[in-house]
Amino acid sequence: MLGGCSWGQNKATDASTGKGQEKPSNSINNSIGKQTSQNNTNHDLLLSPDNFNQIRVVNGIKMIENPSNILALVNKDYSLGDYKPNDLVRPKVAFSFGNQDIEKSYMRKEAATALEQMFSAAKKDNIFLYAASGYRSYTRQKTLFDAEVANVGKDKAAQAVAIPGESEHQTGLAMDITSETENFLLTEKMGEHKEGIWLREHAHEFGFILRYPKDKVNVTKYEYEPWHFRYVGKKAAEVMYKNNWTLEEYFQHVKKA
Repeated sequence: MLGGCSWGQNKATDASTGKGQEKPSNSINNSIGKQTSQNNTNHDLLLSPDNFNQIRVVNGIKMIENPSNILALVNKDYSLGDYKPNDLVRPKVAFSFGNQDIEKSYMRKEAATALEQMFSAAKKDNIFLYAASGYRSYTRQKTLFDAEVANVGKDKAAQAVAIPGESEHQTGLAMDITSETENFLLTEKMGEHKEGIWLREHAHEFGFILRYPKDKVNVTKYEYEPWHFRYVGKKAAEVMYKNNWTLEEYFQHVKKA
């Protein structure tokens, strides 16, 4: 939920609180990888320069200068600052909290449209999904983080709540997804249930990726989150899916066109 939204093993989580457990960060190299998968064509691995993070270092923090980029790599190494998307809309999907018109029910327009298409396709397969938490502002993240600092101190807070500016939810491109099977909570068990399996197998068809896979904790530096899906567009999602890459790994292989 906190992008990473990491929680302890099989721990049920309330989407409104934004608390979880994250692993300590190591820098992720956002450079071009020397090797590429044989499954990819040269075209698959060519990106516009605008799709790479453009970085400005401020007080030791790597600030993303082009945060509206659909492929923005946001993690413990790259910060959005106080960025707010200017195209937030409320997707026409079912929400775990009903029809409340609240901040976390919003996404950027392109991602919202893709989410609607994905939920509709799932329903045709008798898979019923519910959106739980989308956009989260810098201000909201700061409120959550400051409250945790007051409770446990800054060091422990940074392990439980994403530092403001470093949450993927702030991009407006991420959505936490739950189901009735999960009692509308967010748990690791979702990955074992039909809804989580369907999402894992089909999300890329709509431009989404499972952002924090179980076998890539050492790469993402976030615990497994089978509920957290990030929109990156169909082309990139397809490449990441067929190569079993995270967004970090994707940027180790792509080149500037």
